[in-house]
Amino acid sequence: MPIELKIRKIGNSYGVVLPKEALQHLKVEEGQSLYLTEGPEDSYRVVASDPDLAKSMELFKDISRRYRNTLKELAK
Repeated sequence: MPIELKIRKIGNSYGVVLPKEALQHLKVEEGQSLYLTEGPEDSYRVVASDPDLAKSMELFKDISRRYRNTLKELAK
């Protein structure tokens, strides 16, 4: 179900106010960061976690699993 957001002037910038239900759905609170990512067909997505960081962490997990013994030796 779409939620209508109005663009408002906030000081010298513009912003939107997210309703309580949207914050609960995203599992975020005041002061936390949200990320705007490009979607298909000129759309955007608002996400609560940094997608680049998530990709980097998955890559790190994969490398650390495959090269566990090598990393242990290098840490000595």
